[in-house]
Amino acid sequence: MLLHVIARGKIARSPEGELVDRYAKRIQWPLKLTELPETGGKIPKPSAPFKTVLLDEKGKNLGSEELAAILERWRDDGMRECRFVLGAADGHSAAERAEADLLLSYGKATWPHLLARAMLMEQLFRATSILAGHPYHRAG
Repeated sequence: MLLHVIARGKIARSPEGELVDRYAKRIQWPLKLTELPETGGKIPKPSAPFKTVLLDEKGKNLGSEELAAILERWRDDGMRECRFVLGAADGHSAAERAEADLLLSYGKATWPHLLARAMLMEQLFRATSILAGHPYHRAG
């Protein structure tokens, strides 16, 4: 299953960008990173069937193992793509939230957009490592 991270805003050369690149190289599943301008821009058409996850303050605060279990179920159900969408500064619209398969939150704190992207990449690496039985993740 393709993990597709779609984010508003350019990360460019920054410490957060280095983190994103570091985890992108470590993720063993197919991965695609798409950056869009803050406004406008066209989200690429998905590979069907697909699931959409919005990073959203109103979302569920999942543990790494819970996220891994969701990805495992979707992969095993034949999903070809899982899209993780980070919105612009104003977040996602009510319509976008309603259409999403999962709203994911990193808690009640407000996180800088670029740091949230790096945190997502780390969690995708951790989830795929859990599913591969890699000792990177230490439960308990």
